[in-house]
Amino acid sequence: MNESWVYNPAGSYLDQLCQHYFGWTLPPVVLMVVMLVLVLIFLAVSSLFLIWLERKVSARIQNRMGPMLSGPGALQNRSMWVGGWYQTVWDAIKLLLKELIIPDRADPVPFVLAPILIFGVSVSAFLVIPFAPALSVVDLNIGILYVVSVSSLTVLSIIMAGWSSNNKYSLLGGLRSAAQMLSYEIPLLFALLGPILMAGTLSMQGIVRAQQELGLWFLFPSFLGAIIYFVAAIAEVNRPPFDIPEAESELVAGYVSEYSGMMFAMFFLAEFSNMMLVSAIATAVFLGGWAVPGFPLPEDPSLLYTLLGAAVFFIKMYALILVMMWIRWTFPRVRPDHLMSLGWKFMLPLSFLNLVICAGVAILQAEAERSGTPLHWAPVLGISAVSLGCVVWALSKFKQADGQAYHQLGSASAEDEVDE
Repeated sequence: MNESWVYNPAGSYLDQLCQHYFGWTLPPVVLMVVMLVLVLIFLAVSSLFLIWLERKVSARIQNRMGPMLSGPGALQNRSMWVGGWYQTVWDAIKLLLKELIIPDRADPVPFVLAPILIFGVSVSAFLVIPFAPALSVVDLNIGILYVVSVSSLTVLSIIMAGWSSNNKYSLLGGLRSAAQMLSYEIPLLFALLGPILMAGTLSMQGIVRAQQELGLWFLFPSFLGAIIYFVAAIAEVNRPPFDIPEAESELVAGYVSEYSGMMFAMFFLAEFSNMMLVSAIATAVFLGGWAVPGFPLPEDPSLLYTLLGAAVFFIKMYALILVMMWIRWTFPRVRPDHLMSLGWKFMLPLSFLNLVICAGVAILQAEAERSGTPLHWAPVLGISAVSLGCVVWALSKFKQADGQAYHQLGSASAEDEVDE
């Protein structure tokens, strides 16, 4: 691994291929432009695929006919995966052709900048994601800190969209989003601190390599942190059941109520790009990233190992995305007060507990390195059992508190009826 603070593995690999096959070196500016274009193409194509996939998942769960049957006649009624191709294609064409409308009393500059900013933030964060040993645009030694810092700008674009629309529903959606993201950003950060302690680095590639050297995913000693991160990540990207900033039954469409055409499409694409981003972070930090099971970590990864690593990474990432989709189409929307209670009263204290657990694992790692003996899995698995017990306890306590709140609400309603 390169010891400098910034390293471009994908660019270096591309430069080596050009030298080998064509005999010339690519200038750094050309490498930067090429990598940026590749990231944009990857995000656009992946977002369209995820839109099609989510419609398939929703059709399967809720027995919807359109995403299952629309499309060429030869592909209808064959299976759930071949019908429904036309919907995504026609939606993309419709959004490309629709007129871009800016309300008369809206502030045009932040109104137009908001969708550009939210999609640009997603693109910027993907630059440090390690899809494979040589498939990350840049490897920063503060990679995880960079991702969290950049992705936190999403709330700024949502507030800009809500405030500049000059619409009370849009403004309420933006303010809800700010409160929700600030509430869940803190437990999300503390959930990531545990694996950082065990890996001893902020580099995304370094965290993946640390799990490969340990022979154990950080999911096991930091199971509690993984659950906290995943729940907080769903809230961060405003996915149901935590989509109160754009609750259609209360706020029409929230902060995107006044947007149309490609400006609306950029918000839509950013939602799926951010869903891929949080899943990619979870894959790298908790699920071992691109490390291929059963293969030792090579000093200079070959093309075959790089492709295998990328395949392993995408399988893990899309598995997490499917879980997000399953949650969306299964659970109802959470009430705003329940959402805040979950974040501040349960997830934040549990994230502190997870940090203490991971610090214990880091101490065990340091003692094993000092004595020159391998780390025994028994204490690590014992710590994993403690994490799992904490998750079960927290869920039971939250369910109990939720039941008490409903009981008090029912008692208050009954007393009001008696008074009347």
